[in-house]
Amino acid sequence: MKTLSLLLSLSFLLALTGCNTVKGVGQDLQKAGEKIEEAAKKV
Repeated sequence: MKTLSLLLSLSFLLALTGCNTVKGVGQDLQKAGEKIEEAAKKV
């Protein structure tokens, strides 16, 4: 669980640094949410 939290935190930070607009942040958060859902389905 700690590893998953760490990976999500790092992904979130990378997403924030990778986008320059509010719309970009929303898209990045949506993609992160999709990845979390995929990971949850695998467990």
